[in-house]
Amino acid sequence: MQKFRGFIAIDIKPFPKLLEFEREIKNTGANVKLVEPENIHLTIKFLGDTDESLIDRIEEIMNYSVKEVEPFEINLKGAGVFPNERYIKVIWIGIENGESISKIVSKLDEKITTLGFQKEKRKFSAHLTIARVKNVKNKEKLIQIIEKYRNIEFGKIKINSIKLKKSTLTPKGPIYTTLKEINF
Repeated sequence: MQKFRGFIAIDIKPFPKLLEFEREIKNTGANVKLVEPENIHLTIKFLGDTDESLIDRIEEIMNYSVKEVEPFEINLKGAGVFPNERYIKVIWIGIENGESISKIVSKLDEKITTLGFQKEKRKFSAHLTIARVKNVKNKEKLIQIIEKYRNIEFGKIKINSIKLKKSTLTPKGPIYTTLKEINF
């Protein structure tokens, strides 16, 4: 049986303020791996190794999870790091007005377990991953940029679909392919 590395996400089209933030991060000289602008997304459920035979059933669960959802707007605001500034692994942009996303995630997480996927242990935290930090080179410059953007309004984005994505890992970075898209 064929498997793929899967996840369910909301694609985010790159926009000027986000690209400016990525440029400034890159210019710190820190050892980071920026998310390619065309790959920026909000992961709502990471599936991992997934049997291709489950694609139609995953699609049904995705449909169920957005059944009562109308298109909505989120506000991208602020920047930060996971897990903390002493040990930076991920640089992110925050999301306000994410209640509809949380409802989708909750329904999705509840139903997807029927296919053998694990229920999330951590509470969902809506964010856009912008970069992964490889090591602490130029950490102070990096923290200065994150501080600069800590309360910045990046912009509003209309959300009207979720997607089942396939991630193919390559030496140049992941290649994402949309397998299913559910509009609402």
